[in-house]
Amino acid sequence: MFDRRLVQCFDWGLLAITVLIAVFGLVTLYSASASGSQSILKTLYAKQLIWYGIGVAVMVCCFVFNYKLLDPWANVIYLACVGLLVAVLLFGKYVAGSRRWLMLGPISVQPSELIKIAIIIVLARYYSKEVNTTGFTLRELVIPLLLAAVPFLLIVRQPDLGTGLMLILIVGSMTLFIKIEKRSLMYLAGTGLVFVPMVWFFLKGYQKQRILTFLNPDRDPLGAGYHIIQSKIAIGSGMIFGKGFLEGTQNVLSFLPEQHTDFIFSVLAEEWGLFGTVSLLFLFFLLLAKGLSIAYKCRNPFGSILAVGITVMIFWQVLINTGMVMGLMPVVGIPLPFVSYGGSSIITMMIGIGILMNISMRRFVMD
Repeated sequence: MFDRRLVQCFDWGLLAITVLIAVFGLVTLYSASASGSQSILKTLYAKQLIWYGIGVAVMVCCFVFNYKLLDPWANVIYLACVGLLVAVLLFGKYVAGSRRWLMLGPISVQPSELIKIAIIIVLARYYSKEVNTTGFTLRELVIPLLLAAVPFLLIVRQPDLGTGLMLILIVGSMTLFIKIEKRSLMYLAGTGLVFVPMVWFFLKGYQKQRILTFLNPDRDPLGAGYHIIQSKIAIGSGMIFGKGFLEGTQNVLSFLPEQHTDFIFSVLAEEWGLFGTVSLLFLFFLLLAKGLSIAYKCRNPFGSILAVGITVMIFWQVLINTGMVMGLMPVVGIPLPFVSYGGSSIITMMIGIGILMNISMRRFVMD
């Protein structure tokens, strides 16, 4: 029998925030695409609208069933996504020196986006069953570390170090939320301090260039530093209220790199100024607060950890994307949730919102 409380507890606030951010994204994408030819503009915009349509359908599917059904299927979902990552390395499509996309008929899919949701679900299952008051020991963290290491290595192999690091940040944040035993935490922190500097020797040449450019963009203003310098010019020229819709010169004259994907925040800043960027960031703040509130009110450990995982995924993507376009972080190719062009990113975020709605709708259920 249908429980009417599911309708009464539907999270209209979360839906409204998501819709408003999506509107921001579509308006900004229209501007970002305006620097190309009219046919390219129409194609990109139409594709994004189609992805949003699919995303809405996926989101609805994600909140109509009880989220607890994800628990027994967590390992299957994880293995399926890892299988897609393996398929990318074997049959993936090469674009600009990277093999990140899998062609499924006319659709291009980026499995490294989908694995974010899979790792959140499988870790929520593990942590909810093993949780204790003293915190996880190193021995208990072996399984989560292995679960994170397999997709991380497959993603870095593509190569896509930015998404790989994003995976580590999500896993690390979820693990800290669950609590680590003090001695184990000190050991992990000490090991990290020793090994992190050694990562430099394993980076590819262009990755080292990005870090050196972050530290000093003026060392190669017409080469490696060109993108970030143009991005900062666009953000600064927007001032308080921006130049106006479709009036951003950095964007229209094609000075901005990747203006419809990773650097779309610069387009927003140039056309809508500080007012527009603060408005969008405020909406993201409301979204993150909603996610944490859902996690706090959930009476089921699996649902609570799941909500935290989805919230930290959105948090890190917003922080890193906005940080890199402002020159506060190295450029690592992380899309801005709901705003950057890209079907896989849109679908992943809509799955996350659908699961959050699912948990929120069933917050009255006692276990």
